[in-house]
Amino acid sequence: MSTFRFGKRSERLGRRVGILSAAFNPPTHAHLEMARQAVRQYSLNEMLFLLPRIFPHKIYAGATFEQRMEMLQAALADEPQFSIGSTDQGLFIDIARAGRPVYGPEAEFFFLCGRDAAERIVHWDYGEGTPFPEQLAEYQMLVSPRGGAYHVPPEFAGRIHPLDLPLELEALSSSAVREASASARAWEHMVPAPVAAIIRREGLYLPA
Repeated sequence: MSTFRFGKRSERLGRRVGILSAAFNPPTHAHLEMARQAVRQYSLNEMLFLLPRIFPHKIYAGATFEQRMEMLQAALADEPQFSIGSTDQGLFIDIARAGRPVYGPEAEFFFLCGRDAAERIVHWDYGEGTPFPEQLAEYQMLVSPRGGAYHVPPEFAGRIHPLDLPLELEALSSSAVREASASARAWEHMVPAPVAAIIRREGLYLPA
Protein backbone atom coordinates (compact mmCIF):
# COMPACT_ATOMS: atom_id res chain seq x y z
CA MET A 1 0.00 0.00 0.00
CA SER A 2 1.33 3.44 -0.95
CA THR A 3 2.31 5.83 1.82
CA PHE A 4 1.51 8.88 -0.34
CA ARG A 5 -1.13 11.24 1.04
CA PHE A 6 -2.26 14.29 -0.91
CA GLY A 7 -3.24 17.52 0.78
CA LYS A 8 -3.82 19.19 -2.60
CA ARG A 9 -3.67 17.78 -6.13
CA SER A 10 -2.64 19.66 -9.23
CA GLU A 11 -5.22 20.43 -11.89
CA ARG A 12 -2.62 19.66 -14.57
CA LEU A 13 -1.70 16.00 -14.43
CA GLY A 14 0.62 14.25 -16.84
CA ARG A 15 3.51 11.87 -17.26
CA ARG A 16 6.38 14.19 -16.23
CA VAL A 17 6.23 14.72 -12.45
CA GLY A 18 8.55 17.01 -10.53
CA ILE A 19 9.04 16.22 -6.83
CA LEU A 20 10.39 18.79 -4.40
CA SER A 21 10.94 16.80 -1.22
CA ALA A 22 12.12 19.14 1.53
CA ALA A 23 11.74 20.09 5.17
CA PHE A 24 9.84 23.33 4.36
CA ASN A 25 10.82 24.83 7.72
CA PRO A 26 9.38 27.23 6.49
CA PRO A 27 8.43 27.27 2.77
CA THR A 28 10.12 30.23 1.07
CA HIS A 29 9.94 32.17 -2.18
CA ALA A 30 13.00 30.16 -3.25
CA HIS A 31 11.06 26.89 -3.01
CA LEU A 32 8.29 28.28 -5.21
CA GLU A 33 10.62 29.77 -7.79
CA MET A 34 12.69 26.59 -7.93
CA ALA A 35 9.52 24.66 -8.72
CA ARG A 36 8.35 27.17 -11.33
CA GLN A 37 11.70 27.09 -13.11
CA ALA A 38 11.79 23.28 -13.10
CA VAL A 39 8.33 23.18 -14.69
CA ARG A 40 9.41 25.68 -17.34
CA GLN A 41 12.90 24.37 -18.08
CA TYR A 42 11.99 20.66 -18.19
CA SER A 43 8.36 20.76 -19.39
CA LEU A 44 6.99 19.12 -16.25
CA ASN A 45 3.26 18.50 -16.03
CA GLU A 46 2.85 18.40 -12.27
CA MET A 47 5.00 19.63 -9.40
CA LEU A 48 4.63 17.84 -6.07
CA PHE A 49 5.76 19.57 -2.89
CA LEU A 50 6.40 16.57 -0.68
CA LEU A 51 6.91 16.73 3.09
CA PRO A 52 8.35 13.49 4.50
CA ARG A 53 7.30 12.47 7.98
CA ILE A 54 10.80 11.09 8.50
CA PHE A 55 14.04 12.66 7.23
CA PRO A 56 17.14 10.53 6.54
CA HIS A 57 19.55 13.18 7.86
CA LYS A 58 17.66 15.43 10.31
CA ILE A 59 14.89 15.46 12.91
CA TYR A 60 11.81 17.64 13.25
CA ALA A 61 12.64 20.89 15.05
CA GLY A 62 10.99 24.29 14.97
CA ALA A 63 7.69 23.92 13.15
CA THR A 64 5.76 20.67 13.57
CA PHE A 65 4.70 18.47 10.66
CA GLU A 66 1.16 19.90 10.92
CA GLN A 67 2.41 23.51 10.93
CA ARG A 68 4.59 22.89 7.89
CA MET A 69 1.68 21.34 6.01
CA GLU A 70 -0.47 24.35 6.88
CA MET A 71 2.23 26.69 5.59
CA LEU A 72 2.48 24.72 2.34
CA GLN A 73 -1.28 24.86 1.88
CA ALA A 74 -1.21 28.63 2.40
CA ALA A 75 1.77 29.19 0.10
CA LEU A 76 0.42 27.10 -2.80
CA ALA A 77 -3.29 27.87 -2.61
CA ASP A 78 -3.23 29.83 -5.89
CA GLU A 79 -0.84 27.54 -7.79
CA PRO A 80 -2.92 25.13 -9.94
CA GLN A 81 0.11 23.21 -11.22
CA PHE A 82 1.41 22.42 -7.73
CA SER A 83 0.40 19.45 -5.59
CA ILE A 84 1.04 18.98 -1.87
CA GLY A 85 1.65 15.61 -0.30
CA SER A 86 3.31 13.69 2.48
CA THR A 87 4.95 10.31 2.76
CA ASP A 88 6.47 8.03 5.37
CA GLN A 89 9.60 7.72 3.19
CA GLY A 90 12.67 9.95 3.24
CA LEU A 91 15.15 8.73 0.61
CA PHE A 92 14.53 9.59 -3.04
CA ILE A 93 14.50 5.94 -4.08
CA ASP A 94 11.92 5.04 -1.44
CA ILE A 95 9.77 8.05 -2.35
CA ALA A 96 9.92 7.08 -6.03
CA ARG A 97 8.82 3.54 -5.25
CA ALA A 98 6.05 4.73 -2.95
CA GLY A 99 4.83 7.07 -5.69
CA ARG A 100 4.82 4.47 -8.45
CA PRO A 101 1.41 2.93 -7.52
CA VAL A 102 -0.05 6.46 -7.41
CA TYR A 103 1.37 7.79 -10.67
CA GLY A 104 1.57 4.58 -12.69
CA PRO A 105 4.33 2.76 -14.58
CA GLU A 106 4.68 5.40 -17.31
CA ALA A 107 5.37 8.35 -14.98
CA GLU A 108 8.80 9.99 -15.07
CA PHE A 109 9.97 11.35 -11.71
CA PHE A 110 12.27 14.39 -11.51
CA PHE A 111 13.53 15.17 -8.00
CA LEU A 112 14.55 18.77 -7.36
CA CYS A 113 17.39 19.55 -4.98
CA GLY A 114 20.31 21.89 -4.38
CA ARG A 115 23.98 21.18 -4.99
CA ASP A 116 24.66 20.29 -1.36
CA ALA A 117 21.80 17.80 -1.25
CA ALA A 118 22.84 16.27 -4.59
CA GLU A 119 26.35 15.62 -3.32
CA ARG A 120 24.95 14.00 -0.18
CA ILE A 121 22.53 11.82 -2.16
CA VAL A 122 25.11 10.67 -4.71
CA HIS A 123 27.61 9.69 -2.00
CA TRP A 124 25.14 8.45 0.65
CA ASP A 125 25.88 5.08 2.23
CA TYR A 126 22.83 3.05 1.19
CA GLY A 127 24.07 -0.04 2.99
CA GLU A 128 22.28 -3.10 1.68
CA GLY A 129 19.82 -0.93 -0.25
CA THR A 130 19.84 -0.15 -3.95
CA PRO A 131 23.20 1.38 -5.06
CA PHE A 132 22.85 4.95 -6.28
CA PRO A 133 23.70 4.27 -9.96
CA GLU A 134 20.87 1.72 -10.09
CA GLN A 135 18.47 4.16 -8.44
CA LEU A 136 18.76 6.51 -11.39
CA ALA A 137 16.89 3.98 -13.51
CA GLU A 138 13.82 4.91 -11.42
CA TYR A 139 14.14 8.70 -11.25
CA GLN A 140 16.09 11.69 -12.52
CA MET A 141 17.47 14.69 -10.60
CA LEU A 142 17.33 18.42 -11.31
CA VAL A 143 20.06 20.19 -9.35
CA SER A 144 20.16 23.91 -8.63
CA PRO A 145 23.34 25.81 -7.65
CA ARG A 146 23.72 26.35 -3.93
CA GLY A 147 27.05 27.67 -2.79
CA GLY A 148 28.34 26.89 -6.27
CA ALA A 149 27.37 24.90 -9.33
CA TYR A 150 27.02 21.14 -9.20
CA HIS A 151 29.32 19.28 -11.56
CA VAL A 152 27.52 16.17 -12.73
CA PRO A 153 29.71 13.03 -12.78
CA PRO A 154 30.02 11.98 -16.45
CA GLU A 155 28.50 8.57 -15.80
CA PHE A 156 25.28 10.23 -14.55
CA ALA A 157 25.03 12.93 -17.22
CA GLY A 158 21.92 11.46 -18.80
CA ARG A 159 19.96 11.32 -15.51
CA ILE A 160 21.17 14.31 -13.45
CA HIS A 161 20.55 17.73 -14.99
CA PRO A 162 21.27 21.37 -14.07
CA LEU A 163 18.46 23.64 -12.93
CA ASP A 164 19.18 27.29 -13.66
CA LEU A 165 18.12 29.69 -10.90
CA PRO A 166 18.90 33.34 -10.09
CA LEU A 167 21.78 33.53 -7.61
CA GLU A 168 19.83 35.85 -5.32
CA LEU A 169 17.49 33.00 -4.38
CA GLU A 170 20.25 31.51 -2.22
CA ALA A 171 19.62 34.29 0.29
CA LEU A 172 15.99 33.17 0.68
CA SER A 173 16.60 29.82 2.36
CA SER A 174 14.59 28.38 5.24
CA SER A 175 17.63 28.58 7.50
CA ALA A 176 17.99 32.30 6.65
CA VAL A 177 14.37 32.86 7.71
CA ARG A 178 14.90 31.06 11.02
CA GLU A 179 18.17 32.85 11.75
CA ALA A 180 16.73 36.27 10.92
CA SER A 181 13.64 35.72 13.04
CA ALA A 182 15.69 34.47 15.97
CA SER A 183 17.88 37.58 15.72
CA ALA A 184 14.94 39.99 15.40
CA ARG A 185 15.94 40.92 11.85
CA ALA A 186 13.64 41.27 8.84
CA TRP A 187 12.53 37.94 7.42
CA GLU A 188 9.01 38.47 6.04
CA HIS A 189 10.30 39.25 2.53
CA MET A 190 11.71 35.72 2.24
CA VAL A 191 8.36 33.91 2.49
CA PRO A 192 4.90 34.27 0.91
CA ALA A 193 2.65 36.58 2.92
CA PRO A 194 0.26 33.79 4.03
CA VAL A 195 3.26 31.85 5.39
CA ALA A 196 4.48 34.91 7.28
CA ALA A 197 1.04 35.24 8.86
CA ILE A 198 1.19 31.65 10.15
CA ILE A 199 4.73 32.11 11.48
CA ARG A 200 3.62 35.18 13.43
CA ARG A 201 0.43 33.54 14.69
CA GLU A 202 2.25 30.44 15.88
CA GLY A 203 5.24 32.31 17.29
CA LEU A 204 7.68 30.20 15.27
CA TYR A 205 11.46 30.66 15.07
CA LEU A 206 11.66 33.11 17.96
CA PRO A 207 14.84 33.50 20.05
CA ALA A 208 15.37 30.57 22.43
